[in-house]
Amino acid sequence: MQTLLFIYIVGGLLLVLIALPLIAGKIKPNLYYGFRVPTTLKNPEIWYATNKHFAERLLISAVIEIAVAIGLYFWPNISVDVYALSILGVFVITSAVAFIQSWRYMKTLS
Repeated sequence: MQTLLFIYIVGGLLLVLIALPLIAGKIKPNLYYGFRVPTTLKNPEIWYATNKHFAERLLISAVIEIAVAIGLYFWPNISVDVYALSILGVFVITSAVAFIQSWRYMKTLS
């Protein structure tokens, strides 16, 4: 289970590293990195605002994932399957919320 803890912590830290340049507005509209949909790719103002919004939520998602991974690691008698699926569930739900909130935010800008 230590390996899974390591994987989830490193994965969360990678999400943090992905989010920070988007929050700082350092990533120009492109087809590879960011909240890439036709609306954001057509308008740089919408691109930067939406990507900042999304990245802030992605950062929160990453911190929650890391916290849950550490917290559940110390949960007594938790099986590896329950541990792995619980953290995966947290990641999927928080990422989906981030995407939906950012999509709605983008719609208010266009």
